[in-house]
Amino acid sequence: MPQLALKIDVDTYRGTLIGVPRLVETLRRFGAQATFLFSLGPDHTGRAIKRIFRPGFMKKVSRTSVVSHYGFRTLMYGTLLPGPDIGRRCAAILRGVRDSGYEVGIHCWDHVAWQDQVSKADMAWTEAEMKKAVDRFRQVFGDEPRTHGAAGWQMNPHALRLTQRLGLSHASDCRGTRPFIPVWNGEVVQCPQLPTTLPTLDELIGADGVNESNVHERLLELTREPTANGHVFTLHAELEGMKLMPVFDRLLAGWKAQGYELVSLNAVRNSLDPAKLPRHEVRLGEIPGRSGTLLLQGPEFLAPWANAA
Repeated sequence: MPQLALKIDVDTYRGTLIGVPRLVETLRRFGAQATFLFSLGPDHTGRAIKRIFRPGFMKKVSRTSVVSHYGFRTLMYGTLLPGPDIGRRCAAILRGVRDSGYEVGIHCWDHVAWQDQVSKADMAWTEAEMKKAVDRFRQVFGDEPRTHGAAGWQMNPHALRLTQRLGLSHASDCRGTRPFIPVWNGEVVQCPQLPTTLPTLDELIGADGVNESNVHERLLELTREPTANGHVFTLHAELEGMKLMPVFDRLLAGWKAQGYELVSLNAVRNSLDPAKLPRHEVRLGEIPGRSGTLLLQGPEFLAPWANAA
């Protein structure tokens, strides 16, 4: 049975408080597994306003209603309102997800700070941000994190190295086509990447005649023929856990009808032998429907010294 992993990014306090419990109930109803990746520090969503100067950002905003998905109050956090500490205020919800049998992992400490700064950050800043997230994960769950999925698919070489140094079992920090071992400028990082392989709802809605009523059809077209490596679909507690939940229901029903086993990232990782995974360069690049650059899986890395490492 082909596998389709569900990766749930939880960006905000509102998404954690409202969207996460709703998603857990929906997943239970369909008998589906998933991986929840949590933002564990302050919600500073309002500070994202500076992205209006990023090429393509306003075009994306015009296609998707930011206020209707995130709520006016959330858009004030970190500016006119103090940002609530998600990990502290929602610890019981986070533990409840784990106790319900779902894989939990780290998305970030401060979502806006990571997404906007990490691509140009130095080792000290990167390590400090990840340390805060790891420490909070330990406080909430009483355990070590095993997986990481970068906010906005934004990474740098220091962050990639830390996925190995922290002893993570797997990560999902980029967009791509199949599981692989990442290579950054010739440096092999021994932490398997399980990239997001499908476009997200907010990348599709509003383009080429796609809307909330038919976006599931576009995604189901992409998964009609199973691939040897399966798929990873990234959804958001703020979207599929709220206004777009009917779309998520239709997707889950469609994927079940197509014969997919809906699994966590951990299930995909457990089906792999890291020693046999291909090595691929990672690079920054653009994808349709999303503003700015993000981490992408590049060509396979075949240098003999890398294979011997």
